[in-house]
Amino acid sequence: MALTLREKKPGQRACDVKDAKGELCVGHLKRWYTPDEVVVKELGRDAEIYRCERCHALYRAATTDDSTAGQRFETHPVNILGAFSKRSGK
Repeated sequence: MALTLREKKPGQRACDVKDAKGELCVGHLKRWYTPDEVVVKELGRDAEIYRCERCHALYRAATTDDSTAGQRFETHPVNILGAFSKRSGK
């Protein structure tokens, strides 16, 4: 059985696989922390894989995804009052 991986677009959170009628699946993509043996054997244990909760299509994370969906977002410091503080480079 060949493993079919789709490329997850930056910020994509819903599955874009079309069924036999041509309708989109639109299932939520979730990070798959417990892949089965076939996926682990082919991609390795530390691979970042997303799986559709409806059709179980597998997605590889986009390398350019800097959104919170890609888990490579930039963290900002927070002050005691809870407001985000900006540091100027002056």
